[in-house]
Amino acid sequence: MKRQTLAVSFAVFTLMGLTPAPDAQAAGEKKAVAGTAPTMSATDLRNGMRKLWLDHTTFTRSFIISAVAGLPDVPTITQRLLRNQDDIGAAIKPIYGDEAGKKLAALLRDHILIAADITKAAKANDTKAVEAGQKKWRGNADDIAAFLAAANPNWKKPTLTDHLYKHLDYVTAQVVARIKADWPADIQAFDKGNEHMLMFADELSEGIIKQNPKKVIISER
Repeated sequence: MKRQTLAVSFAVFTLMGLTPAPDAQAAGEKKAVAGTAPTMSATDLRNGMRKLWLDHTTFTRSFIISAVAGLPDVPTITQRLLRNQDDIGAAIKPIYGDEAGKKLAALLRDHILIAADITKAAKANDTKAVEAGQKKWRGNADDIAAFLAAANPNWKKPTLTDHLYKHLDYVTAQVVARIKADWPADIQAFDKGNEHMLMFADELSEGIIKQNPKKVIISER
């Protein structure tokens, strides 16, 4: 049976939380002497990207719940959420380099910190602070879209911007719903946000596969 696989560095397995299939790992070990990268399936790459971005939505939700309720675990969940941004940045380093990974992580960390400020302002019913935060948040989304589009021509800036704005809308809807104790609306926003993020993650994966015919080699067996 034919199977598409991707030849990538071991760093991708580690940074994206993936492990090669036994046959791919064995092949990789044999080829290591010749300096050839091991192989992994396109499905594993997509699943790894999905996990990173679903962690983003999951821990963002955990933060919103704790912050709105004033729970004592806010510092702990904040640190875990910020770590996810570092994980996403680290995942692109094998292909785009250390500086690119650090830049993306920094932009995503700002995305989280701005969200935290907006949540705090919304809880305090500070409309002006919320509006200022939303403007800053969209500016950050613009920066993330511009950065990604510059890194990969398959990632179009208008499309990325639209996706990121939609993500902000879903997060905002969760914050508003929890403050109003509108639990059905809260769940609906989270569900839609997850579906949207899976689509976003898949588009990023496809862009990486298309852009890197040498670093990400498609083979059949």
